[in-house]
Amino acid sequence: MERKRLVVGISGASGAVYGIRLLEVLAQRAEIETHLVITRTARLVIAQEADCTAAQVEALADHVYAPEDLTAAIASGSFVTSGMLVAPCSIKMLSAIANSYAADLTSRAADVTLKEGRPLVLVVRETPLHLGHLRLMARAAEIGAVIFPPVPAFYGRPQTVAEVVDGTVGRALARLGLDNDLYTKWKKQ
Repeated sequence: MERKRLVVGISGASGAVYGIRLLEVLAQRAEIETHLVITRTARLVIAQEADCTAAQVEALADHVYAPEDLTAAIASGSFVTSGMLVAPCSIKMLSAIANSYAADLTSRAADVTLKEGRPLVLVVRETPLHLGHLRLMARAAEIGAVIFPPVPAFYGRPQTVAEVVDGTVGRALARLGLDNDLYTKWKKQ
């Protein structure tokens, strides 16, 4: 069985739990091969927010790249992937992606994903949003990115933070065409 390659970026916004949970879920799927980049700022956020280390997060991925390694496989369009998720996506990373400023590996891999017509899901984690943020989101959407803020759905009646996180991760994976049971599908009562 040939595995689907999926690139995961974790940038320095609050909400590292989204990227961590995403990797935990993908590690259980034999058909998915994960390629991970954790930005330097994301390492600081993981240390502050998570009950694990960045090294433990990296251990969940099949392949890990240094954030400044622009020679990595995922920096080339000839390295075929099924898409990319950036979770969480900081406004700084959103700005780099929206402006095609590929100065680090995460933004370069995102740029490659877009130029090759592959799906790019950005779990933008910021609030409140000013007009500059909204314009960056619009610009990223115009060039093909999916803007996917982690806004919880409550019709499934989540009882824990973990269920809220799973709902977002599940819906983001579904947006990439990866079926899962992490989120509650809408049903008319």
